[in-house]
Order: sequence, then C-alpha cells, then structure tokens
Amino acid sequence: MKNTFKIILNSKNKKNYLVTIAIGKKCLDDWTNYAKPLWLKYCKRHSLGLIVITKDLLSKKDPFWKKATWQKMLVGNHLSNSGVNINNICYLDTDILINPNSPNVFKNHESEKISLVSQVNGLPYDLDFIRRKISFYRNKFYSKKYKLDSSLFMNIKQIYKYHNLKPQKDFVCAGFIMFNNDKFAKKMKSWFYKYKSNIKTLSGGGDEPIFNYEMFNNGQIKILEYKFQAIWLYEVAYKFPFLYEYKNKKNNIIRKCIEASLEDNYFLHFAGSWHE
Repeated sequence: MKNTFKIILNSKNKKNYLVTIAIGKKCLDDWTNYAKPLWLKYCKRHSLGLIVITKDLLSKKDPFWKKATWQKMLVGNHLSNSGVNINNICYLDTDILINPNSPNVFKNHESEKISLVSQVNGLPYDLDFIRRKISFYRNKFYSKKYKLDSSLFMNIKQIYKYHNLKPQKDFVCAGFIMFNNDKFAKKMKSWFYKYKSNIKTLSGGGDEPIFNYEMFNNGQIKILEYKFQAIWLYEVAYKFPFLYEYKNKKNNIIRKCIEASLEDNYFLHFAGSWHE
C-alpha cells in the first residue's frame, strides 16, 4: 500500500528510528499536538530518526486484518520493503510522552535481542497493592460497574491460560518494542499472519496477550527498566490517588501531576482506554 508513512526525521548515523502508528485523523492529531513535540526534541538530541505510519498496512478485507495495534508486527518488514534504511526500530504507541532529557534508549539495546518493558516484574511499586487501589478508586469515584474483584487481578499464568497459550515468565505492555530490523522483521511478520481477524482476547481482539506469548516464546528478550515505559495508571494510583476525584480532564492539577511523573521517568505511557 502506497503513502502509508511519513519520515519526519532521518537518522544520520546508526539508522536508529522511533516508529509509531497513528491511523485516523483523531489519533494522528492527538499524537501531533501532545506527543510529537517531545519526541522531536528527544530524537534531535540523540540523532534518531522518526517515522509515523498513518494508514493500514493491509486491507480491512484481508482475512488477517486485526486491530491497528497488531500492525506493529508488520512495521519492520514494511519499511524495509519500502526502501527505508533502518538498523534498529523502537516502536512506541502514540499515547506515550517522552522526557526529552532522557538517555538514548538504543544504548540499552542488544541487537540479538528484542527489548521490552515488563508491566509485572521489576516495578518500583507493589503491584498487588497498586491493583487494589485502582479497583477501589474506580468503584468509588467512577462507577459501581467497576467490580472490586475483576480480571485486573489475573496473574501471568492466568492471562496466558485464558487465551489457551503456554504460560511465559513475564508479561509486558505492548506499547514498547525495540528490535534489530534485519534480525526480527520477517519473524514478527510471521507472528502476525499466524492469527486471523476472528481472534478473541481479553482486550477485545487486541494484540497484547498474543504479542507477549510470541515474544517470550521466541526467547531472545531483554527487559529494560520501568522508566522506559512508566504506566500512567500505576503512577496515578501510587503517587496521585487524589486525581480520581477530578472529573475535568483539563484540570491544571492533572497536567502538573503528569509533568511530575514525566520528570521521574523517561517514557510515560497512557495505556488502555480507562478513565484514568
């Protein structure tokens, strides 16, 4: 498919690129207005390239078409076939803010491995405590439809078994993946085409549990520190629980809390479609 992406910055040296997928006007506008300015500062500081994919990489009529987030598995192969000279890709979801003063993420990468960030292990918080706070505050301030006991509390083994997958040792947030394009692009494409459009997952057909299984089953994984994908949901529950009382999403206090969280971390991810 033609004109599927835009190269915003070329990488002049090591051909390392940040890549994101922003399909649809709202998604692209939100990324452009809120995330892109910080991404640009970060990329210029470390001489990184920046690419945004703005159109589906396959037709919605294709039997393998799935939610757009699945297409992260096609990014490397698609860019190579389009003639883009890339060594390493750090794919990021559009709803990630970057602290421009952060270290170069590629310096933490090993070309023989896929770099990921766990959302379960190595956290600066007690995960069970965080989940209990999230459950309580959602039920109290948002809606009684948020049950105090829900799938939020599923452990790693339960998540994999729910999807009829062999349990793996960890579970990451799928909004961050860093890989050497020559080594992993074709392999990731093969993972995408293992699953047809009728796939069912906890996230309504989303890629995350399948992504995790294929990545960890592959075995060549490096886990980076939490700061490279701090989860806003966790940050709110642990540091700023008073925000649950605010209904106005444009409140200046919320903005200041986001800034404070970003100062403590490198990449801050507003993952999921929750109220937070």
